[in-house]
Amino acid sequence: MSGAALGIEIVVVFFLALFLLHRYGDFRRQQRMVLFGTLLAWYLCFLIVFILPLDVTTTIYKQCKIDHGEHEAVSNQTSPNSSIPPTKSVPTVCHKPWSYIPDGIMPVFWRVVYWTSQCLTWLLLPFMQSYARSGGFSMTGKIKTALIENAIYYGTYLLIFGSLLIYVAVHPKLRLSWYELQTIGITAANTWGLFLLVLLLGYGLVEIPRSYWNAARRGYLLDKTYFKAAKLMTEKADAEENLEDVMEEVRKVSESIKYNHPLRKYIDTILRKCPADYQEKMGRNMDDYEDYDDKRNTYPSEKNLAKLHKQVIYAVQRHNRTQVQWRNLLEQAFHLEDVSKNETSTSRTFVRSFPSPEQRSWVSKILYTPTVEWYWECLLRQWFYRVLAVVLSLFSVAVVWSECTFFSTQPVLSLFAVFIQLAERDYNYLYIEMACFITIFFLCTCVYSTVFRIRVFNYYYLASHHQTDAYSLQFSGMLFCRLTPPLCLNFLGLIHMDSAISHQDKEQTAYTSIMGSMRVLSFIADGFYIYYPMLIVLLCIATYFSLGTRCLNLLGFQQFVGDNDMTSDLIDEGKELIRREKRKRQRVEDGENRRREWRERYGNHREDYPARNRNTYSELKESSNPDAASTNRQGKYSWSSTRPERDRQELLQDVEPLDFNGDTILDDPMESETGRHSGGRYLSMSSSQSRIFDDV
Repeated sequence: MSGAALGIEIVVVFFLALFLLHRYGDFRRQQRMVLFGTLLAWYLCFLIVFILPLDVTTTIYKQCKIDHGEHEAVSNQTSPNSSIPPTKSVPTVCHKPWSYIPDGIMPVFWRVVYWTSQCLTWLLLPFMQSYARSGGFSMTGKIKTALIENAIYYGTYLLIFGSLLIYVAVHPKLRLSWYELQTIGITAANTWGLFLLVLLLGYGLVEIPRSYWNAARRGYLLDKTYFKAAKLMTEKADAEENLEDVMEEVRKVSESIKYNHPLRKYIDTILRKCPADYQEKMGRNMDDYEDYDDKRNTYPSEKNLAKLHKQVIYAVQRHNRTQVQWRNLLEQAFHLEDVSKNETSTSRTFVRSFPSPEQRSWVSKILYTPTVEWYWECLLRQWFYRVLAVVLSLFSVAVVWSECTFFSTQPVLSLFAVFIQLAERDYNYLYIEMACFITIFFLCTCVYSTVFRIRVFNYYYLASHHQTDAYSLQFSGMLFCRLTPPLCLNFLGLIHMDSAISHQDKEQTAYTSIMGSMRVLSFIADGFYIYYPMLIVLLCIATYFSLGTRCLNLLGFQQFVGDNDMTSDLIDEGKELIRREKRKRQRVEDGENRRREWRERYGNHREDYPARNRNTYSELKESSNPDAASTNRQGKYSWSSTRPERDRQELLQDVEPLDFNGDTILDDPMESETGRHSGGRYLSMSSSQSRIFDDV
């Protein structure tokens, strides 16, 4: 089994990263380099999380052999009779773990993983991120824009590295060597990552358990969904109006710059980034055979076109993101309303207002029946979330306590160090690996989920169903690579496996050896790495009392704070928006049902259509010629009063009256005058006619 566990996890982690990238990214439309860079960043970060427990158990096994070797040496020196086997004085035997990794493999593995991830996060991914979003039309212009935008990232890193370099150069007892320079670089990167790590971790340790507790409160969750709907509708309308304004600018520039103008190739590049419907409209209104005249018209410069190109990319991405968020929020609101209605059901069968948009597999149809769904959604889910919230709360308390006491080795106060040392006495390697993995996974969840919970980071939105843009994918990969190494180093300090913090003369993990000895910079190892994590206590208290949310609400940013007039108004507005969207979808469903019933009822009598048309034509002729009609009136009425006449009567009876007061008509008279609906788009005559006759 030597190295087998490492190989299995390498393969499993690769397919896990590939599955997540397939869920969030789009393999068909996005660039191959963007997908490859994101996949590599996610893969390397997941490898660190999954492989570090194996490194811990291998290190414990090596420490066991060292301890037993010392016992054997002492017993050989004190034994008066050399014929007595020295192994009898050894109380225990070191058992090799099932996931043991041979010597020499882990240092090389960590060196490749760490330095590759650092090159991605500090050099390649930020550059690729700005390059993909740049409005330049040439490679030189995009490179220049990417370097300018990333100057702040490179500047902060160089500032930290330069400060540490000056400290080592001035210190009389330290000498500059390649190993020390490497340690300074790693320390600078980990310091930057730890600074952001503590801020995100302090928020996630409180917010994640509280989110699961609130998820068990259906009334609270439904009100918050209404609140989000009101805010998202405002953002969605603003995104649509912004897209229209940008498309209007593109239209004007496209009409002014003709086909034979030198800047026309830049216009074509911009048009390819526009939505398909706008491209079709602009293509119809352009006259390709009209030459340009520099004397009559003023044309924009290449710099202005680059700025317009960037605005188009941003507007399209923002519009697509809000559309995806709105659809997901509608599905969530409809589901919560269905759960609220089904709670009082006596049949104990879950009934949906609308069928699920996703195609369910035959396994889920057999196992997850409406009865099972009712018991899960209406009875078991809330209790499961409450128990999970309590367990996560206890875990958060253990993390906060350990972060404040992990530097104490005598006595051992860190709870995670106590658990690992108890399992180390019995050499229960499977328990050690599971405890390490669960702890690291919980820390990663608290840190990474915070990035997408805070409103400031909502711009970088990871939308499922292949809706995540390239900019967000690269940002997530960059952030993972920056936060994972200091997070794992902090975890090793919690379990007392880092001698730079615990100051114990024990065998070090291969991961710690790659990071270098932090004793080169004593004020970092003995000061910042020990006392800065204690700020988690203050951050957790501030998060528990929602101080940040209340401050944003006072500044005018609408936040869900419970009993508040603004919050209540937005909840009512969101409830009305959800009700309106539900009516629209219900009318669509009713129209589909009526068409389906019509096809089922009249689908087998299509061969009678020509005869019916001929009969109608003969009726018109007879009405114009009464004499001819009198000779054939007896037979005609006897035939038409049978099946065709009954069909026509039934069809006319099925027709519902037009609903002129419904949501298909604009609610705002000012919007009806300007020709815009609530989202801001211009309504064409064909689209308005189709909306009016949806009820027919």
